[in-house]
Amino acid sequence: MELDSCTSSDALLMNIFCHPGALRDRKVCALLGVEPGLSPCFGYRARVPLTNGRFDRTEVDLLLGNLLVEAKLTESDFQSAPKRALQAYRDFDKVFDSSQFPQTGDNYLSYQLLRNVLAAFALQCSFCVLVDARRPDLVDAWYAVMRCVKPVELRTELRISTWQEVADSAPLGLRTFLAKKYGLGRERFEESFATA
Repeated sequence: MELDSCTSSDALLMNIFCHPGALRDRKVCALLGVEPGLSPCFGYRARVPLTNGRFDRTEVDLLLGNLLVEAKLTESDFQSAPKRALQAYRDFDKVFDSSQFPQTGDNYLSYQLLRNVLAAFALQCSFCVLVDARRPDLVDAWYAVMRCVKPVELRTELRISTWQEVADSAPLGLRTFLAKKYGLGRERFEESFATA
């Protein structure tokens, strides 16, 4: 059903990573820092540990080997949540310097990113955010979260890529499809700014 909506970030993820050549292609894999030949796992339940000994229901958009991926396309932001919701995570204070968090009132901004960084820490995985290059606000939100990550080892496992970079790295058939259906690719990106 995700594929019914071409504007969904989940649909775009599936259109890319279900393509038979995408994860065999060395360029795409090098961009994401994964080995070729992996099988994608969409909607991965990360089970991030809570202080009460239980696990949350965090769902990460994609798991590729040892890489968790959060994807955004048309969504307005990474959501916000009450501070108490994030402080319920077992590793919250170990992972983050919360004094620097972007916040409004009693809420932390970029809740999805914070939760996914906690998942990467708990699972000892890398984490990548995939965004549209035309959304500098989402890029800024990610860097605001990265600045708050305390463990240096974890910080080195955090990255960001754009849909345009993925499209430009994709095999020719997939690249053509992404340019037609989504307007993705370096040339389309540069054209949209030239006419703006």
